[in-house]
Amino acid sequence: MSQPRPFNFSAGPATLPEEVLQQAADEMLDWQGSGMGVMEMSHRGREFISIYEQAVGDLRELLQVPANFRILFMQGGGLGENAIVPLNLSRGGKVDAVITGSWSTKSTNEAKRYADVHVAASNLADRHRSLPPASSWQLRDGASYVHVCSNETIDGVEFHELPDLKALGSAAPLVIDFSSHVLSRPVDWSRVGLAFGGAQKNIGPAGLTIVVVREDLLGHALPSCPSAFDYKIVADADSMFNTPPTYSIYIAGLVFQWLKKFEYAGKSGLAAIEQRNIDKAALLYAALDSSQFYENRVAANCRSRMNVPFYLRDERLNDAFLTGAKARGLLQLKGHKSVGGMRASIYNALPLEGVQALCTYLKDFEAQNG
Repeated sequence: MSQPRPFNFSAGPATLPEEVLQQAADEMLDWQGSGMGVMEMSHRGREFISIYEQAVGDLRELLQVPANFRILFMQGGGLGENAIVPLNLSRGGKVDAVITGSWSTKSTNEAKRYADVHVAASNLADRHRSLPPASSWQLRDGASYVHVCSNETIDGVEFHELPDLKALGSAAPLVIDFSSHVLSRPVDWSRVGLAFGGAQKNIGPAGLTIVVVREDLLGHALPSCPSAFDYKIVADADSMFNTPPTYSIYIAGLVFQWLKKFEYAGKSGLAAIEQRNIDKAALLYAALDSSQFYENRVAANCRSRMNVPFYLRDERLNDAFLTGAKARGLLQLKGHKSVGGMRASIYNALPLEGVQALCTYLKDFEAQNG
């Protein structure tokens, strides 16, 4: 009898559903009788086109993407989109940004290479542990867009409700980096002009970047924007202007199919995975909050459901904690190097049992070392 797989808490590339990995293994040499593995297929052949079309359709269905938005499968990751977005949307003019952590800081600094960027709000003063109230944002007239990272992977801060820019008096479209919580919950597209995210956290392997963009925002790229990163060119070519990351799209498509049939607590699909994510996060935060041995420093009203940073109050025990966790089959719990401590990324594919095992370990390690 084979040993159960460890629970992988990596922040990305991250854990994938086991049945997805098994199907990919079964189809590695021969996809559905085609005589080819997906990595060997032409991206313009009918076999891969069918994979691509189903993936796009399933993603549109899962996220309820309106008809006036295009779904683009691109490359470059979320970090690349920090440049690609202003190259397409800034028109060389004003961009407003809200800084809530490490990733929105990177986005802001990159956008400054292409536009006049104004920090409309920041939580730097409290070390990225809360969210600046939307009522305090200093938004400018005439901004091309407003950038927000809706879930900060490193700092563990999440917008549980997207800001309504119209209610704040801004006509600018909202751009969200939803890399680390895409498909963990619904998106209110009435408040969003563009959403982008690297796939390697909640969707699939590294290499694929998802961009969901409102059609009226296409066709405004700066002359310096490379053709392969011009959203209108990519949209007009159905993401086939250059060779897309075919295998990553295939795996993403399998994840979409897995998610569509996912069931939990009497719910199915995205509603089911959102409920399980709520339950997982609540369980882990309760374990941390009930202890004097560990601490989570994020304000309770904006704690991420996906990325849970925490600290041992006696950090001399960090190495022992990680060694013991690995022995229990709890992997990749070390925090990001920029903030230290620990971090449990509890993405869609991590089962509830993984969080339960981590909570048991937290209690046991405290009993032995507290």
